[in-house]
Amino acid sequence: MVTDAAAARAAYADRFAAVVLDNFAQAYPYAAHHTTADAEDRALPGELHPAFASSYDWHSSVHMHWLATRLLEFGVSFPLADRLGAAVAANLSAPNLAVEAAYLRRHPLYERPYGWGWALALAASVARSRVPVIATLAPGFEPFTAVLFEHVLAWVARTPEPVRHGVHSNSAFGLRHALQAAHVLGRDDVADAVTDAARRWFLRDTGWPFTWERSGQDFLSPGFAEAELMAVVLGADEFTSWATGFFSELTDASAVLAPASVLDVHDGQQVHLFGLGLSTSAAASRVAVTLRSNGIGGELGLGNKGRVAELIELLEAAAPRLLPAGLDAAVSDEFMSSHWLATFAWDALDALPG
Repeated sequence: MVTDAAAARAAYADRFAAVVLDNFAQAYPYAAHHTTADAEDRALPGELHPAFASSYDWHSSVHMHWLATRLLEFGVSFPLADRLGAAVAANLSAPNLAVEAAYLRRHPLYERPYGWGWALALAASVARSRVPVIATLAPGFEPFTAVLFEHVLAWVARTPEPVRHGVHSNSAFGLRHALQAAHVLGRDDVADAVTDAARRWFLRDTGWPFTWERSGQDFLSPGFAEAELMAVVLGADEFTSWATGFFSELTDASAVLAPASVLDVHDGQQVHLFGLGLSTSAAASRVAVTLRSNGIGGELGLGNKGRVAELIELLEAAAPRLLPAGLDAAVSDEFMSSHWLATFAWDALDALPG
């Protein structure tokens, strides 16, 4: 169990930076997920995606670049920091991002919504970076983020119901990243549209059936992904009221709050369960922080205040115990884990208080 979050971040920062650099240097195997248009459409991943042609697939490459920006912001040792900054700057050049933007415009459903969310999180991280080599990249992101925001606006306007699976198609996870990026990048129109969609899709949810979680290849908890989004969408009082109803079925015996068993680390779908522990840990930490910010219940009655305090205690106890297996897998030699898990591991460590 991780008991000192600051020490854990310091211990893992350089190790994760090394993982990122290894991923950037590994072009193959690569799962392109490209829809072939005709017999002449034979471009290699590096031609289709000059910015994101590493880390096994597009979305993993995107969020590994996000991780690189966050590690540089946190501080990694030299010369590791110089190598990481140079690699990010080379990959995320304005010409490379222009090619990526053009591809997204030609393929408007590509990587919806998971890849979109991480790409917007990356753009937001670059925009607010205090690291010169990263901050100078921000102008090159403008055409890239413009296309992504167009896609998000079209998606939420035309989608009647959310996807609640615990994998890439999950609507809440992508929406949260898009909403937070919209706030950072000054796109009030996108923030308003995403907020409206989240309220339309999730506001009436109550009594989430946590007994149905977890599924054998989840890397997200559908329940926690939704709650984490609503913690951003709703004000403190409204979220606390919503959360007491939504989490009414969560107990300390709920499987989603316990580490999962991975029996085959070479199975790319089964190792998703390492990520499930990490993403649930991050969500539990952030939901607990939001509930605490409301003074253990705000305007709720005394009975509900007791449930809020109990829920906070439950979430804060679960978050650190969900981490160890995923942290180990993130720095392992198994590429099915190491091409993506470090991102979720850092996010979980960063969400822990302290």
